[in-house]
Amino acid sequence: MEGAGYKKLSLFQKADELTFLVYKHTGNFPREEVFGLTSQMRRAAVSVPANIVEGYSRNNKRERLQFYYIAKGSLAELEYYIDLAHRLKYLSNEKHKELNLKRSETGKLLNGFINYHIQKN
Repeated sequence: MEGAGYKKLSLFQKADELTFLVYKHTGNFPREEVFGLTSQMRRAAVSVPANIVEGYSRNNKRERLQFYYIAKGSLAELEYYIDLAHRLKYLSNEKHKELNLKRSETGKLLNGFINYHIQKN
């Protein structure tokens, strides 16, 4: 891995923005959710860019893809948590829409990134 070359990836940047928003919006969740939904949402969100970084650092194609697939799973998990938080009225319609848009954008980039690495020799 060349220094922190992953920081130049639009995929990483988008995932990092999503993580920042999750932390920002979960800061106002009820106190009783600190070890519940707040923690789960933050863990799933952090997992996305963290696994992109770890995959990026791997030289082996199979290992690289494994971490990208883990990031994809965490993104799917986060989708559920975002919707649950909205249903519980912890997220306003505006925040729900903002998080889902960022999650969707990240997912599209991640799918393209995975497909590129699958097709790459």
